[in-house]
Amino acid sequence: MMRLLATAVVALIANAIALIVGAWVLPDMSLTAIAFLIAVVIFTVVAVVIDPLIRQISMTKAPVLLGSSALVSTLVALIVTALVSDGLKISGITTWILATVIVWAVSMIVRLLLPMIVFKKTLAARK
Repeated sequence: MMRLLATAVVALIANAIALIVGAWVLPDMSLTAIAFLIAVVIFTVVAVVIDPLIRQISMTKAPVLLGSSALVSTLVALIVTALVSDGLKISGITTWILATVIVWAVSMIVRLLLPMIVFKKTLAARK
């Protein structure tokens, strides 16, 4: 139970940082402060739900696309978040592509590094 909670917290923080970086780097991507939390929660829920589905579809229908399933999941999560939430606006095909890559990359890096930083004492105690 604690592991699931820790994973959820790390995912929320990683996605929040990734969306902030994307909005900061890309001029045609905006994230309003008021709706930021709602956008992060929607993005994280959609990403968590859609990722296993896309992986399963790519494994059965197109194994070649398995490596890009995380990028597709990120794109779908961005689209759903932009449609459902007023907090995220992305305009232009180039911005959509760059936003997908930036949000995916930053989220992946934060998900790898954050547990080492936050749970450093716990990891050290296990050794």
